[in-house]
This record gives sequence, C-alpha cells and structure tokens, in this order.
Amino acid sequence: MIKEKDNSPQGRLNTDNLTWIIVFIALGIFATTLPQPQVLGKIPLQHLLKSELHVSRTQMSFFFLVCGLFWYIKPIAGILTDAFPVFGTRRRHYALISACLAGLSWVALAFAPHQYNVLLGAAVVVNLFMVMLSTVTGAVLVEIGQATGSTGRLTAIRQFTSSVCSLIQGPLGGWLATGALGLACGVNSVFLFAFIPVVYFSLRERSVKSNRVESFGNAARQLGVIKRSSAFWWALVFVCLYYFAPGFSTLLYFRQNDIMKLDQPHIGYLTSIGGAGGIIGAIAYGFVVRRLSLRTLLMIGVVTAGASTFLYLTYDTYQKAMFIDFLSGLFGGFAEVAIVDLAARATPAGCEGLGYSLILSCRNLALFGADFLGSKLADDQHWSWGTMVTLNGATTLVVLILLPFIPRIVLASRDLTQSKTAA
Repeated sequence: MIKEKDNSPQGRLNTDNLTWIIVFIALGIFATTLPQPQVLGKIPLQHLLKSELHVSRTQMSFFFLVCGLFWYIKPIAGILTDAFPVFGTRRRHYALISACLAGLSWVALAFAPHQYNVLLGAAVVVNLFMVMLSTVTGAVLVEIGQATGSTGRLTAIRQFTSSVCSLIQGPLGGWLATGALGLACGVNSVFLFAFIPVVYFSLRERSVKSNRVESFGNAARQLGVIKRSSAFWWALVFVCLYYFAPGFSTLLYFRQNDIMKLDQPHIGYLTSIGGAGGIIGAIAYGFVVRRLSLRTLLMIGVVTAGASTFLYLTYDTYQKAMFIDFLSGLFGGFAEVAIVDLAARATPAGCEGLGYSLILSCRNLALFGADFLGSKLADDQHWSWGTMVTLNGATTLVVLILLPFIPRIVLASRDLTQSKTAA
C-alpha cells in the first residue's frame, strides 16, 4: 500500500511496495485518459455535432478547446492536492471524490438536450472532476519517479497506458458513435466507477494534520520554489512551443468524412492503429531511457515526429492512412514520452502536483488551441490541407532551438539502473 513517512503535508510517499504504486499509476492514467470527452467521447460527440447540429470545422474545434477549460487551469488542482489535505489526506480522498463525481457527471451528460451550448457546459463539468483525478495520479508518478530514479520508465508506462486507451478508443468510440449519445456516456461512467475500488484499496495514507494557516503557508512555499526554478520554466516553454504548432486534428476528421468518405467505425480503426504505434514507441523509450540522455531522446523524438508529419501530405486513401497513422503514433508516442519525461524531471521536489500539472495544463492549452487555430486558418483564410500539414511539421522541428537553454543537469539525466534504484 502507499503510505506517507510522516504526518506533515510535505511527507514523502513510501516506496517499499512499488507494485501497488505502479498499479495505481497505470490504472489511474487509464481512468483519467479514456473516459474524457476529448478521448472516448470524442468521435460520438464529433459525429453528433457534425451530422445533427451541422457545425463548421471552427465550431467543432472550439467545442473541444473550451470543454477542456479545467485542463488548462490544472495547477489549481495541483496546489489543492499538494498543500490542502481533505479529510486528512493529500491524495486518497481527492481521488475517491473526483472519480465518483466524474462518473455522475457523465450520467448527467446522457440526459442533456442536444444543443451546442448545453452539451459544451456538460462536457466542461465532466472535465472538472477528471482534472482533479488526473492531478493526483500525476503527483504520485512524479514523486515516486524522482524518489526511485525511474521517472523515464514511469513516464513510459504513462504513454503506454495512454496508447492503450487510443487502441480502445478507436473501435469502441467509432462503434459508440453509431448509437445514441447516452450509450457513450454510460460506458464512460462505468470506467470511472470501476476505478473507485482501485483507489480505495491501493492508495493508503496516514492522516495528515494541518490547519488553514499551514496550508496557505505550504502553498506559498511551493510557489516560491517553482518561481526560482529555471529548469522548470525552460521545460515549460519547450513543451508549450512543441505542442503549439497549428494543428489539423479537426481538419483530419472532416477530411476522413468528406474527402475519403469513411464511416465512423473505420475512422475509429485509424485511431486504434495510431494507438498501436504509440504503444511500440512507449516500449522503445522504456528500453533506451537508461542508456541515452534526455537530450538525445528529445532530439530523436522531435525530429522523427516532425518528419513523420509531412507524410500527411499524401493522406488520401484508407491504405495510406493506416500506414501514416501508425508511423505518426510510433514517432509521436516516443516524442510524447520524452517531453513528459522532461516535465517530470524539471518539476521541483515537493511541488509534484503543482509543477507537473502546470506544465501539462500548458501542454493541453497549446494542443487544443493549436487545433482551433488550424481550423480557423482553414475556414477563414482558406489555407489548404497541404499548407496546414507543412506548417505543423515545420513548427514542430523549430522547437529544437530551445534545447541549449534547458539546464544541462536536466538534459544529461537518465534513469538509474535497477540495482541503483533498489539501493
């Protein structure tokens, strides 16, 4: 079981039983990734928005940009779980309450009227509780990874699990899109309710004694540590610029529907193929992270991910799409692990929830903001598919110019060997 060494809000997690910790992290990532409106709910919502509400590409990308509102202010959740215990714990009760309320929010979304603003508001509420649950999981990952010298491998587990979600999301999301939205909402709620017993039995903490004055003092100290960390801020800038490349995710969905004439299940299969590539990329990262420095891994990931983007210039048949989506998942998955590994290593100790969530919230805002920007340019400025793909690939590669500014102590780091980790 996961226990803390002391009763202070800053107590470190006990690493004696890593098996329980890895189980919690893996299932926590699964439960906070798959049942998102932007993941398993995405194809059903896209299909409803396009076929029933007849929205434009800009309106659709704006929907998913706004519904992720709380993912952009995730640091607030990080401060809460780091410095403000609830019912005597920093992690356990936040996770239990959030999983329960997120599941109930999905049930409420099933009964929402099929109106753009109503559906958007309901999706925002779902994400409110998903964010809190995700923040707890990320805080545990960073804290244990730094304590055991296994940040890269735990991050690879994170990406592996996320890619498994993509593998499931594709065919399941495509199938759910052929039925009523209520069916998709029910399936998502089941995943969240099923995670509640996992939290209850695996995430144990000693009671934390704290008062309001101490909590605000802890929060202030964490903000001060974050403010003084140059490694953290350079990592933040690197992550933001990598993901803020004018995106074409929504444009791709419209292309698959209108140009390639694919039905929803086949669109889902392509997502699944990309997830399979991501699984291989995560496994590969887990093997090499103890042999290569983070600098080398970032260069490999960014270069291959950026180069593979240009393959989308030939994305016009289902056979080509399977090959391109697989390579995109493979190289993009490897790059994602390296970038999130950078976020974990650059997060100051003692600020796991706040620091990690701050970087990932900026990542989420950049990712969905880039997709909205890409749709806006295509709709308003009439930029072609080829132009958008080229711009995305080129701006992805440009981020490498920031590598020299990230402190060497972070870029030169690598995971410890098994023997050193045990020691």
